[in-house]
Amino acid sequence: MLLIDEKETSLLTAAAMGKGTPPELPPDEFGQNLKATDSITQTISDSLKNMNLSDLKDVVTGENTLVKDGLRALTEMTVSFVPKLLIAILILWVGMRLAKLLRKVIVRGLDRRNAEPSLKSFLGSLVDVLLKAMIIIMAMDVVGIKATSFIALLGAMGLAIGMALQGTLQNFAGGVIILLMKPFKVGDYIECGNFKGYIQEIRIFHTVMRPFNGRTIVIPNSELSNKSLINHTKEDMIRLDVVASVAYGSDLQKAREVLMQVINDDPLVLHEPKPPVVAVSELGESSVDLSMWMWVKTDDYWTVWMRIRENVYNALRRNDISIPFPQVDVHLSHN
Repeated sequence: MLLIDEKETSLLTAAAMGKGTPPELPPDEFGQNLKATDSITQTISDSLKNMNLSDLKDVVTGENTLVKDGLRALTEMTVSFVPKLLIAILILWVGMRLAKLLRKVIVRGLDRRNAEPSLKSFLGSLVDVLLKAMIIIMAMDVVGIKATSFIALLGAMGLAIGMALQGTLQNFAGGVIILLMKPFKVGDYIECGNFKGYIQEIRIFHTVMRPFNGRTIVIPNSELSNKSLINHTKEDMIRLDVVASVAYGSDLQKAREVLMQVINDDPLVLHEPKPPVVAVSELGESSVDLSMWMWVKTDDYWTVWMRIRENVYNALRRNDISIPFPQVDVHLSHN
């Protein structure tokens, strides 16, 4: 039930009959409410007058709704994306199999070259990782994921890591060169600079050497791969050079015969590829040096090296051939 006083009745009646200018609304709360009600009524009336019947039909039947537009866009995206996804899956499947096959081919090639096991394992893993990364990038590109930024990020990270680990990477590259080119192998006796010894282990970044005194020498691979070295055990046979000195005035012919007999009496001395030789090699300050050249097996080198010197000394003493020693003659003059 709505209660309207006399003032409200007169205002509504005047507005409905349209007589003259609409009366002014009172400035109180009642006037403000009446003004708001009149504005809402006018807005609804204008909307109904301007509404198109076809738009009203689309709204009621759902022909032009946001949901339908979204479903249409989703359908179009699915139709275009599914083939790309299937192609990417096919690339991954075929690529992974090819990467595995190529790794086996590389390992077999290294086997034919008698490469070190550590080199085979390392190169196989490196090739496998690189190929798989390339395959994944190709699949991402087919799907529509741009890998340019990803590759640039990896390149920047690789550059930063390479600069920080420059020395380590040089040793790593040196280790790969040693394992691939095989200038020496485990068990060889080599000489590099001031270092001499047997190779005990070849690692990715350094090589472990054991000299005769039982110490352990660790040498960076970059030094062994960039500097000259002598491999004393590379070949099956090696020439042993021994110098025997006799005093001036000694019978050189007899001395040569004695030394040649010492060589011939040693069962480990070979007469192939060349026969032993004894010849004068140096006229020193207090001695005549005779060089003894003989071929031995590499495994017998140190045995003959130690034994032949003792036999030379004993043979020269038995045949009364003087073995010189450094001496100084002092002459005094009397005034």
